[in-house]
Amino acid sequence: MCVLSSLTRRLSARFIALVAFFAAAALFVAASAKAQNLGPDFGARGSDNMGSIELVDPKVLRVCADPNNLPFSNQAGQGFENKIAEFLAAKLGKDIAYSYYPGASGFVRNTLNAHLCDVIIGMPQGNDLIQPSNPYYRTSYAIVTRDGTELFGLASLDDPRLKEKPRRIGLVANTPPGNILARNSLLASVKPYPLMIDTRFDSSSAAMISDLESGDIDVAVLWGPIAGYYVKKSNAKLRAMPIADEKGAAMSFRIGFGVRHSDQNWKRELNQFIAQNEAGLQKILFDYGVPLIDEDGRPIAQPQ
Repeated sequence: MCVLSSLTRRLSARFIALVAFFAAAALFVAASAKAQNLGPDFGARGSDNMGSIELVDPKVLRVCADPNNLPFSNQAGQGFENKIAEFLAAKLGKDIAYSYYPGASGFVRNTLNAHLCDVIIGMPQGNDLIQPSNPYYRTSYAIVTRDGTELFGLASLDDPRLKEKPRRIGLVANTPPGNILARNSLLASVKPYPLMIDTRFDSSSAAMISDLESGDIDVAVLWGPIAGYYVKKSNAKLRAMPIADEKGAAMSFRIGFGVRHSDQNWKRELNQFIAQNEAGLQKILFDYGVPLIDEDGRPIAQPQ
């Protein structure tokens, strides 16, 4: 992982490092990209202990989760994945318990595949470490801008206003929007934030939004659920706009539950829950500002 060690280096050195960093990132296809908060170990391959006994405890919904990664989950139960887990447990008539582990490399291996828990609440389709359920929402990366600026409401990284004058664009390193920025020769405008962090102590997303609010950057590019959460939470007037998919650069992903490859009956039970509770799931997501899109990439409006 290539991360700039100091933002006070000379401009030329920073530019060279950025070009080298994102040139590598631009070669990634969407299916293998380590997308920000698309789930621990996204794009990796692996296998669980085949022939497992489906559930650790049939009477308890045992959830694998990050202890400090809002808006997704935390130990206080404040994330939208916590709320979805509670909703699922209530519908299944089960108690709920958590196995917490930081959402970084090794998360699946040390939780779900270690049989400490039975479900990961939010995992992207395409992660081969787990068996995905049917998706229960689709979302995309988003552009966040601040009211009172000439870029407020910016909806595309192709917008010519990004080149009219020097800009500062916040981006989590090695995430798919970097490919679009590279195509538009905007790498020199990027202020990078680290992808792989210990969520118990740091948050690249919070740091980026703070920089946007203070004016240190002009635009923040974040994973949609994170962008929507901070827009709702911020005291400043911010707006998040979803980024459309482009050829060779997928910006949207379908998210479902993650279970062990051997747990076929459990997966079918989760699929039934999804089919029967679409409105309830969407309400939780809307409450947290998650920008939802349909299969044609159009925003789904929140019911009034």
